[in-house]
Amino acid sequence: QVHLVESGGGLVQPGGSLRLSCAASGSIFSIDVMGWYRQGPGKQRELVATIGHGGSTNYADSVKGRFTISSDNAKNTVYLQMSSLKPEDTAVYFCNVKGYSRYDYAKFDTWGQGTQVTDSS
Repeated sequence: QVHLVESGGGLVQPGGSLRLSCAASGSIFSIDVMGWYRQGPGKQRELVATIGHGGSTNYADSVKGRFTISSDNAKNTVYLQMSSLKPEDTAVYFCNVKGYSRYDYAKFDTWGQGTQVTDSS
């Protein structure tokens, strides 16, 4: 099994910054993609950003230029640096990791429990 532990959410003032972290552990052979998704009040879950093992990144248009995704492959950890936060960024942020299991090389697609980010305006 693969476990994800997220941290870094909280209350932030408009225009403020916040950094989310997500550490993956367990029976991991390799990780292909790590990413962040979010679900705002009354909305469907949506992509925020992803990063491939080689470092290629993909961002939702709504966060380009404000959010930066990065990873530490040695620690199986992904980060999301959020800046210039807006009220519409208020959401539960979920970490997602896709890769292969150490024991049987089966694919896994695991979600974190979510961390709340709230704009205080």
